[in-house]
Amino acid sequence: MKEFNSDTSQKLLAATLKMISLKGYLGTTTREIANAAGVTEVTLFRHFGSKENLFEEMLNRYSFLPELRELLPELENNSFDYKNGLIIIGTRFIETLKERKSLVRIMTCEIQVYPEKIKVVHSRFIDKMINLLADYFSIRQKKGLLRKFQSEIAARAFLGMIFSFFHVEEIVKGRDMGKNEMKRTINEFVNIFTDGTLRGDQR
Repeated sequence: MKEFNSDTSQKLLAATLKMISLKGYLGTTTREIANAAGVTEVTLFRHFGSKENLFEEMLNRYSFLPELRELLPELENNSFDYKNGLIIIGTRFIETLKERKSLVRIMTCEIQVYPEKIKVVHSRFIDKMINLLADYFSIRQKKGLLRKFQSEIAARAFLGMIFSFFHVEEIVKGRDMGKNEMKRTINEFVNIFTDGTLRGDQR
């Protein structure tokens, strides 16, 4: 398999994002992806080997995963306080979901009927994001900045509540949330996540 950073690979990945956002994984053929990229189907297989590999690399390239991977060290190096760091993570996450709304919509519809290989790819992609954020929590725990808790569960909870909110409002209800609403929502989620819901004198 060739490097994913070649011009041809980039065209194929962009075409995959476009076609799957329009027709879904199940409804898109490798021939359609190759045509959209302006290459032959043989070239597609030469670069990626299979449709599954192409789908996985598309998720690795165009999802929130690469941004989160770059963002966390930046937050650590610039010593953002905990709340502000989570607000930045949450805001970037929901912005990415909005940018990829068509892809999110069709994937959530298809997920139950995906072939087992694709379910594994999707699960592995989600686990990568969760593990990255869990490591961020663990590092702050080791520094004594956070109390002890299961960092993986916390990461699932934080990303999960944002995704669930986006899915209900934008996918199920068909709304188009504005920046101010997203900002207020993320701030409230972060406050609940970091401070809990009990009053200080009731803890």
